Amino acid sequence: MLKADGAEGGPAWPDAAIAEALEVSVATSSAPGKRFAANGLEAATRRKPTTRAPQWKLDGAQEARLAALACSEPPLGAERWTLALLADKLVELRVVESIARDTVRVALKNEL
Repeated sequence: MLKADGAEGGPAWPDAAIAEALEVSVATSSAPGKRFAANGLEAATRRKPTTRAPQWKLDGAQEARLAALACSEPPLGAERWTLALLADKLVELRVVESIARDTVRVALKNEL
């Protein structure tokens, strides 16, 4: 927001320049300024609380299988379990139909 400051002495960068400097889209770089203009500083600097309930991909039994798998010997040719290897193995063992690596990460973070 400071780079977009158009007041006297402010840099007044255009949205496209800010987006390029931050390596984000123009929509992402201009959103805080729009929230500031509409609702003030508090709205621009705070994230809007989510209204959707979290959806857990794994139940307790599936998380236990994941934890046991993560503590087991890694597959041949692998020095250690990676999130991708764990996700693939859960699918291979038909513990889940599909799963993202980040879901495995979150489950392990909560479990271990």
